[in-house]
Amino acid sequence: MSQHNEKNPHQHQSPLHDSSEAKPGMDSLAPEDGSHRPATEPTPPGAQPTAPGSLKAPDTRNEKLNSLEDVRKGSENYALTTNQGVRIADDQNSLRAGNRGPTLLEDFILREKITHFDHERIPERIVHARGSAAHGYFQPYKSLSDITKADFLSDPNKITPVFVRFSTVQGGAGSADTVRDIRGFATKFYTEEGIFDLVGNNTPIFFIQDAHKFPDFVHAVKPEPHWAIPQGQSAHDTFWDYVSLQPETLHNVMWAMSDRGIPRSYRTMEGFGIHTFRLINAEGKATFVRFHWKPLAGKASLVWDEAQKLTGRDPDFHRRELWEAIEAGDFPEYELGFQLIPEEDEFKFDFDLLDPTKLIPEELVPVQRVGKMVLNRNPDNFFAETNRRLSILGILSPVWISPTIRCCRGVCSLIPIHKSVVLADPISMRFRLTARPALTIISSVTACIVWGSTLTRRITNRTRSTITGRAKHRRGRNVAVLNHTRNAWKAIKFASAVHRLANIIPIRVCSG
Repeated sequence: MSQHNEKNPHQHQSPLHDSSEAKPGMDSLAPEDGSHRPATEPTPPGAQPTAPGSLKAPDTRNEKLNSLEDVRKGSENYALTTNQGVRIADDQNSLRAGNRGPTLLEDFILREKITHFDHERIPERIVHARGSAAHGYFQPYKSLSDITKADFLSDPNKITPVFVRFSTVQGGAGSADTVRDIRGFATKFYTEEGIFDLVGNNTPIFFIQDAHKFPDFVHAVKPEPHWAIPQGQSAHDTFWDYVSLQPETLHNVMWAMSDRGIPRSYRTMEGFGIHTFRLINAEGKATFVRFHWKPLAGKASLVWDEAQKLTGRDPDFHRRELWEAIEAGDFPEYELGFQLIPEEDEFKFDFDLLDPTKLIPEELVPVQRVGKMVLNRNPDNFFAETNRRLSILGILSPVWISPTIRCCRGVCSLIPIHKSVVLADPISMRFRLTARPALTIISSVTACIVWGSTLTRRITNRTRSTITGRAKHRRGRNVAVLNHTRNAWKAIKFASAVHRLANIIPIRVCSG
């Protein structure tokens, strides 16, 4: 048997890091003996146990994860209920006045179901609408208390839950994964000091350096307004017209047109915080930093012909690959890297460190790998956890980190306006910003999660098959029609009242 056949196809080599790597001027934060380096191969599949459906996370429990578990319930042993927790006997037949009579307005189950159906969708993101996500954890290699007083970076034994959302930028929620585009890489750290959102892309720079240009840039990138073409790509006149008028965009355009624009997988894609931030330690000393995510599986990209074929044959290629890898136990792993510059050295460079359209060369300031992130669980409900997840650049702990650049501050100043638009619909606010639950609700409208409800695992958008077993607590609601004579009389009285009201108040009827 050849050496190739003897090798486990589910395992892959990770890039090795030798001692020839340049050391930064502030001394390396990693152990000198290299004990923090990954093994020759990343975590082998199945090393961290995962039950079918990824409902059992590896043994990385902590107080934060335990508190999140309180709102994570299964739907197996619950009866179907209304939003108020009232058990439903039948959600397939309307309440009618007799076997052939009209539908009664007092059928509150029907009204609730239709109301949910009309409001279950939320406004789509203007950019980064197409996304995939996963849960995981982050653990630092050693204490970084000399440069920051962030609690989750000060203890190598502390495990911090994270949630990562990958995305494309230009296309809508139904566009293909393998188009040439910038990818989003947004990480949400659930620290004991609050939520820290590290919002980034798969390129180390951005197209513009002034937030005033952002709306115009997005309008240029999105499909042309007169015919809504092209979708999910930027090869059209308005984009190139904008690029020709804004020379600062050319740097990121070159990255987008390179192999970085069509990554092979989210597991082989780098992430960058783009902006320059300041880390603040307990003494109040500040250090400039740029964040990096380095995939332990290495970097890989598709060739253009492969990307075009996959767009037609499997538009969900990246989403499917990420999901199936986690289900198989081959967890994506990334190292968090810092480019650190002392605050007093800000003006020693011949370019502006605070300009997001310029990268800081790693030859001048090497990346120090300070911790590892592992994504080990898929979402329980894709719509509830991925589509409604809102990562905001302005969510930063005021104690230990702060943005420094004008573009970042400009975007942060637009956050209230952005939230007022994205969350203008009260239903949208319920999805994107959910309150702590007070009642377990198994809604018949399973595409959405009710405000204040628990996060239900493995719910479906269809009634259970009679082959695998009938749902409990089902009985016909038209038996005796629930005293239909009395109910019909109430409906007649209600219709009469509506008719009298219509004669008093003029009502404009709009035809479709």
